[in-house]
Amino acid sequence: MPDENQAQNLLNVENLINAATIRLDEVSKLLKEQKSMIDALLENSAEYQEIEKEAKKQAKLKTSAKQNVLSSPEAKSTMEKLKENQTQAKELKIALSDYLAQYVALSGTNQIEGPDGVLRQIIYTAKLVKTK
Repeated sequence: MPDENQAQNLLNVENLINAATIRLDEVSKLLKEQKSMIDALLENSAEYQEIEKEAKKQAKLKTSAKQNVLSSPEAKSTMEKLKENQTQAKELKIALSDYLAQYVALSGTNQIEGPDGVLRQIIYTAKLVKTK
């Protein structure tokens, strides 16, 4: 009997996943249509178009000023350090994820006490992606 229940539960969950995926596709399509309608309204507004044109001009000036500031030797050095630290943080997050998975497998628990004495729960995030 447990195998029958497990198989039925698996089918039920699979049906829920498929239903949610179909509904998500439908809602995504509606969102695209509604966004398109809003874009059309904005496109037809002379006031909005005029302000958007001025905003783009200001954005170009802002970008130019930013590039001038970031071209200084001090900024270049800081940007390099920033990129190095971002890469290091990304690598550490990947390593930590692997360590946490190993910890759960070895300990049989999804909780760990940190060096600060705070009990933390290990969680996983799942998402559905199409295979190629």
